[in-house]
Amino acid sequence: MSNTSISTYLSSFVSDISHYSLPDSFPGKFTYPFCYKAHPLALAASEELQQKLEKFHPVESEQQGRMYGVLIVKDTQGSLGYLAALSGNANESNTDKSNIDNDASINFVPTIHQAYNQSEFEKQQQVEINGINKKINLLAANPEIDRLTVLLETETAKSDEEIQSLQQQMRDNKKARKDQRTWLSTTVLPEDEHRDISIALSRASVTDKKALQALKLQHQTKINLTSSNLQQLTNEIESLKNLRKKLSSTLQKHFFKQYQMLNSKGERKDLIKIFADTLLQKPPAGSGDCAAPKLLQYAFEHKLTPLCMAEFWWGKQPKSEIRKHKHFYPACQGKCLPILGHMLEGMEVDKNPLLINPAEGIDLEIVFQDEHVVVVNKPAGLLSVPGKSIKDSVYTRIKTQFPQASGGLIVHRLDMATSGLLMLALNERAHKHLQQQFMNKEINKRYVATIEGKLEKTSGEICLPLRGDFDDRPKQMVCHEHGKYAETHWQLIEEVDNTSKLFLYPITGRTHQLRMHCAHPDGLNLPIIGDSLYGHSADRLHLHAQRLSFTHPITKELLTFEVAENF
Repeated sequence: MSNTSISTYLSSFVSDISHYSLPDSFPGKFTYPFCYKAHPLALAASEELQQKLEKFHPVESEQQGRMYGVLIVKDTQGSLGYLAALSGNANESNTDKSNIDNDASINFVPTIHQAYNQSEFEKQQQVEINGINKKINLLAANPEIDRLTVLLETETAKSDEEIQSLQQQMRDNKKARKDQRTWLSTTVLPEDEHRDISIALSRASVTDKKALQALKLQHQTKINLTSSNLQQLTNEIESLKNLRKKLSSTLQKHFFKQYQMLNSKGERKDLIKIFADTLLQKPPAGSGDCAAPKLLQYAFEHKLTPLCMAEFWWGKQPKSEIRKHKHFYPACQGKCLPILGHMLEGMEVDKNPLLINPAEGIDLEIVFQDEHVVVVNKPAGLLSVPGKSIKDSVYTRIKTQFPQASGGLIVHRLDMATSGLLMLALNERAHKHLQQQFMNKEINKRYVATIEGKLEKTSGEICLPLRGDFDDRPKQMVCHEHGKYAETHWQLIEEVDNTSKLFLYPITGRTHQLRMHCAHPDGLNLPIIGDSLYGHSADRLHLHAQRLSFTHPITKELLTFEVAENF
């Protein structure tokens, strides 16, 4: 390359790639970044990058792993090369050259908005925010705040204790007065003495109520005074925090406008406009700093033609997500889907395989049916319910085959990639009864799965709470703070070569529960074969709902069905 800037970041292949077909003839279009099988050229570039990372970023020294990406490009003269990028924010260095020779250095393409080239506005905003942070820290360090906070807690606790004690004494007094009035009503006394006792009992009741009011007022006065003194000290802190939040929001919006995302047609659009029509309506934090947008931005800016790309994880597994060292992963949905949707405009891109119905032409086997219930053996690739793009599903097929069916039909679901037993209710009465069995955990399910690798034990339990990955749906995350309880029991069936076949018993029914519990390091740490979301792609996902047992909603007969897996 004649351009020094381009040659700094464009790497030539060291390995022999002469036997690989170019992407313009195989498969013919640019990589669909959200679901793909890496092209051999992208694999070769990734391997070369990983060899450099071995020298500069050995896995054992990584505090936290991260995503890296490669983009195969052609220059205007038709020469082939590749660009490399890492995912991260604008404050990180682009070039790694420490303690290694030049041939092993890694030149990552620049971030789209360089934080170290701040405008005067950005510098002033940051200085103001830093000044506010110092003021907040200084005010928060006032020991009087801690003293008043403790005092307020003490006074509040003392108030509650004394009021509760007096209220109990009042209840005892009231009971004693009631006993006296009962005695008075059954005892013959002179009229004036009877009147004096009644008046005294009434006055005692009023005295108790006044004593309670006085005690509450006494404590509330103290609490209000302490609270007022504390609020005087914290009001300024809260005011500064609100100002900081406003300034930070303004600065972040300004930053997002600096991300002028380019596409092959030469059109630029900032992140604010890109995300305006999305569900969130504003960019999530970190938008534009993933590897894929950086790679395409650099290619478009320097008249390089993108041919294919791939992204892989390098380093230690994060605590919540499934990220395995050297495994390839698609671009994220939350941040990158809107951005790459704009950046890939004008390019021929591979079709989204998720829009293709893999179950088209495959029959749906009915295992059992009567006028109330139908049990099917769902093939892998068929949806349980209609999707946004693919309408073919177990629901639509059963609805067509049983037009007289009423109610919701679907009682439970299987993932599109999972095969096996699925039951449906053909009327509202059966549907309600089967749903109740699920709620009461009276339905027994057993799955068969083949996982990558061997296990040290023959059985066990996995309890890892799960929630959706908001930045990368439909993936799930382990989250001990906000996740829903999820429990799976497992039992080893056999080991073949370097794989293990298991029985899986889901006690709960969370989305992707079995897949996550197998793949996560705190679970089995071995993904199910063919799990493209949490492991490696294969001919199919090796997960099958093999056994289903439930009570017939009308006859009350216990029904058990089994169908063998075909993997």
